[in-house]
Amino acid sequence: MHGRVKVKTTAQQEEEKRKEREKKLKIYVAARDACFSKRKEGVFDDEALQLTQQLLSANPDFATLWNYRREILMHLETVKDEDEVQKIYEAELSFLESCLKVNPKSYGSWHHRGWVSARLPRPDWARELSLCDRCLSLDDRNFHCWDYRRMVVKMSGVPVKQELEFTDRLIGSNFSNYSSWHYRSTLLPLLHPESPEPPSQCGDPPHSCSPPSPQTHFHRVCEEQLLKEYELVQNAFFTDPNDQSAWFYYRWLLGRAEREEMISCVYVSREEERVAVAFSRPVNAQSGGLLLILDGQPQRVEWQSVHPHFKHSPVWICNLPPGTISDITNEHNLTVHWTEKHTHRDCALYTGRNESWCRDTATDLELFRSELSVEKTSVLQSELQSVNQLQELEPLNKWCLLTIILLMRALDPLGYEKKTLAHFQTLKEVDSMRSAYYSDLCSKFMIENTILKMEYAEVRVFSISDRNLTTLCHLDQLLLVTHINLSSNQLQRLPPQFAMLQCLEVVEADNNSIENLEGVYHLPKLEEVSLKNNKISTLADLQPLASCPKLKRLDLRGNPITQTANVESELAELLPSVTDLLL
Repeated sequence: MHGRVKVKTTAQQEEEKRKEREKKLKIYVAARDACFSKRKEGVFDDEALQLTQQLLSANPDFATLWNYRREILMHLETVKDEDEVQKIYEAELSFLESCLKVNPKSYGSWHHRGWVSARLPRPDWARELSLCDRCLSLDDRNFHCWDYRRMVVKMSGVPVKQELEFTDRLIGSNFSNYSSWHYRSTLLPLLHPESPEPPSQCGDPPHSCSPPSPQTHFHRVCEEQLLKEYELVQNAFFTDPNDQSAWFYYRWLLGRAEREEMISCVYVSREEERVAVAFSRPVNAQSGGLLLILDGQPQRVEWQSVHPHFKHSPVWICNLPPGTISDITNEHNLTVHWTEKHTHRDCALYTGRNESWCRDTATDLELFRSELSVEKTSVLQSELQSVNQLQELEPLNKWCLLTIILLMRALDPLGYEKKTLAHFQTLKEVDSMRSAYYSDLCSKFMIENTILKMEYAEVRVFSISDRNLTTLCHLDQLLLVTHINLSSNQLQRLPPQFAMLQCLEVVEADNNSIENLEGVYHLPKLEEVSLKNNKISTLADLQPLASCPKLKRLDLRGNPITQTANVESELAELLPSVTDLLL
C-alpha cells in the first residue's frame, strides 16, 4: 500500500549481516596477509605499523601481530632520535588504551603496554597508575591490570605505605575485593615486618629504593599491625558472612610464616653405619652442597633420598664405609654442612651408644603452634568469642566454622581438640561436597597434635589409632620414631613419604583399607608389620617389604591375599627373612 514503510524480513536482515561480515572478513584477511608478507620480507616501515594497528584495533588478542609490532618499534628505535622515539611510544600507549576498551582483559594488550612502558625514554608512571585506577574502578578483579600495576609500582618506586592505603580504599568500597585482600597480604610484611629490619623508606630515587619483592620476603607481620588487621577483617565478614574473600585473608593472618631453611635433625646409627639428615624443606642433596665431616675429616659419601620417587626430599641418607664407626668403644663427632645455605649441625656418637641424634623438635620450631604473647592471646580469645557469636547467627556458615577451628588451633590445639573434631563433623555435614577435604585437614591437625603429645612425653612411639585418618602427613617429623600405631583408621596406602621413618621397628596398621605399601621401603630396622583386616590382594602389593632386611613378623590375617592359592610358599620366597607369618 502507498505511504507504508516496507519492513525487511528476518531472512533479508540476516542475509545483509552475512554480506557485511564477509566484506569485513575480506578486508581483515587481506590486511593480515599483507602483514605476514611484510614480516617475511623483513619490512619494518610505517605502513606495516599502520596495518598492524588496523588489525589489532579489531582483534587485540592476535599475539603474532603484537610480536611483529614490537619488531617494527625496535627497528624505529635505531633510526629515530630520542624525542621521536618518545612520541612514537606515547602514541603507542594511546593506541593501547583503545585496544583495552575493546577487551579490558586482553593478555596481548597488557603485555605490550608493559613492554612499551619499560622502553619509554621518559615514562610517565603517574599516568600509568591513573590508568590502573580507572580500569580497577570498572573491574576490581581484573588480574591483568593488577599484574601491570605491580610492575608500575616496582619500576616507579611507589612507597609501600601508599599502596597499602590504596588497598584500604578499595576494600572500604567493596569488602568482596579478593584481589585487594591478596595484594594487602604481600604489602604488610614489607611495611610491618616482625624482624628488626626497618621498613622501606622510599623517598629515594626509584632504582635505589624499589619495594622488595613479596615473592622473596618471608617475614611475619609484627604483632601490633596484626591485631589491627584482625579488627579490619572482622568488620568485613560480619558485614557479609558468606563472602569468601575476607575469610581467606583471615586464614592468612592466622597462618605461620615460611620456615627458616635449615638442617632440623642429624641421626647416626652405629649398627647400620648410616647417617640420616632431615631438612626444614625438601631439597636435592645429590646436586651438591651437602658435606659430611667425621672426626675432622671430610667423607666421600653418596647421598640418597629415602625413596626413588623423590628427587627433592626433606630426609636424605648416606652409608659410611664398613668399619668406620662400628667399634662401640670409640667416640665420634660428626658435622653436616649445608653449604648452599651456610649452615651446619653437629652430632656426637658417644662410647657405648649405638645411635645418636641432634635435632630441633616441632615444639622448638613452633611448627604447629606459635608461642603467643599475653596481648595476642587476649585478642585471639576475643576474636574466637566474636566468631562464635556469628556462628550462632549463621550456624550453617562453613567459613565461620573453619575459622573457629583455626582460631582454636592458634590458641591451644590440644586443649581444643574435642571441639575441633566436633566442628569438623559439622563442616562435613554443612559442606558435604568438600567432606574429603575436611577429612584430610582434620587428619593433618590430629597428626600435628599427636606429634606434640609425643614430644611432650619424650617418647619415640607414635600412636594415632581410631582417629578416622584419611591421609598421612608430617612424616619427616617422625624420623626417630621406633613404633607407629595407625590401626582402625581409613587409610588406603602407606605413601612413599613413609620411608622417612628410618628408625622404625614396628608398624601396626590393622583395620584400615590399605592396598598399597609403597612407602615401606628400605627401612633398615623394621622387624614387625601388622596389617590385619586391610585390602592387600596380590604379592605385588607386598613387594616393598622385600627391601626391609630385618623383617621377621608379618600379620596379614583378614586380607584378600590370604585366599590366594600357594600364598604361604610364595611369601616365603618373596620374604625369606620372615619367620613368623600369620595368614
